[in-house]
Amino acid sequence: MKGTFAQVRTYERSVQLLMINQFTINFGFYMLMPYLATHLAGPLGLAGWLVGLILGVRNFSQQGMFLVGGALADRFGYKPMIIAGMVLRIVGFSTLGLVDSVAALIAASAATGLADALFNPATRAYLAADAGERRVEAFAFFNVFYQAGILLGPLVGMVLTGVDFRVTCLVAAGIFAVLSAVQVGALPARQGNDTTSEEGSRRENVLTQWRGMLANRPFLLFSTAMIGSYVMSFQVYLALPLEVRRLGGEGRFGTAAVAAMFAVSGLSTILFQTRVTAWCKARMEAGRALTWGVLTMAVGFVPLLAATAVPLPDHGVGLWLLAAVPPMLSAPLLALGTMIAYPFEMDTIIRLSGDRLVATHYGLYNTICGIGITLGNLLTGVALDSARAAGMSALPWLALLALGLVCSAALYGLHRTGRLAPPMAVTMTQIAEKAGTGRAPSPG
Repeated sequence: MKGTFAQVRTYERSVQLLMINQFTINFGFYMLMPYLATHLAGPLGLAGWLVGLILGVRNFSQQGMFLVGGALADRFGYKPMIIAGMVLRIVGFSTLGLVDSVAALIAASAATGLADALFNPATRAYLAADAGERRVEAFAFFNVFYQAGILLGPLVGMVLTGVDFRVTCLVAAGIFAVLSAVQVGALPARQGNDTTSEEGSRRENVLTQWRGMLANRPFLLFSTAMIGSYVMSFQVYLALPLEVRRLGGEGRFGTAAVAAMFAVSGLSTILFQTRVTAWCKARMEAGRALTWGVLTMAVGFVPLLAATAVPLPDHGVGLWLLAAVPPMLSAPLLALGTMIAYPFEMDTIIRLSGDRLVATHYGLYNTICGIGITLGNLLTGVALDSARAAGMSALPWLALLALGLVCSAALYGLHRTGRLAPPMAVTMTQIAEKAGTGRAPSPG
């Protein structure tokens, strides 16, 4: 880790601050969110459908507003949107801990989702702009800080929630308040490349800009192909824990096995992300790295698929091993696939945007993938239920493996046809013509 921090210090101060920000954002968020459902259903005594509604509003607010958040960041600058997102998180987290009204809880949940939609695209666009030619490596470091927050947040949250959930909410809100104050004073103002001249996006309204993006066929094809990677990686939080608890039970063993699986996944990224990125960048183009990353995620479901061929013990050590070992093998493979793909994924979004309206492209990309995750998780849940009802335990793992193979094949096709690395100037001209603007967008 010392080497990681030493390399991070070679970046601009703004890049260093954005990485620390992302760690703190995830630390505060995951300190609270894993325990929110228990708080709503337990002390507040809300019905299950209300708990689902409140949590669903957060996700809908986040995914539905990513495109708007990205467009606002490109229009008004990255820093204002980052600060606005922080302020919304402070309000949302404080409210979640202090109220018991369903209407207020829904509003607070929506605020936390909207906050992410504001600062997520802005943060990534800002990082890409200030990292310059080193942005692939910068996104690798960014993912290390990102995962570290996810790993440590729940541990601190567990301790604080043991005292009182309100304490957890207020501490999380306080963390965001401190972070907001630091960013107001220390984070330099930054505009996107397309807003640095009068010939840039000021001469185009938002709808014209969005039409240009929707005419960017390579970007849309890439976004669609990457949906599968997000559906697969999300199974660390959905299908894998359910499988552990299905076989290992809801007691201490199941809880410990799920916690160990999360730890293995997070620690793998923290320890190996930068090495994996350096190795891939030295040996392959971005399109090949993306293909191999998604393919590795697909292979991550092979241990679970193979385990379905093993006779199910009635009880004892054999059952515990069958419950814990396959998910413990799958989790690091899913993490490795993400490590391979993520930095090149972020870089490809920028290249396909033509380095223009970068935050808006990130917003649209997140919206597309977010819709895909929702549908993918719904279908995964259906597959899990159908597998249990029909006695076909291999069904969900076969479906996820097939999804990964299809998406990796799609990425390979896009790479081979040159659609993942188009000539920037030509691509933006074509986008403008298709969008009906009558001229090529200014390179800024």
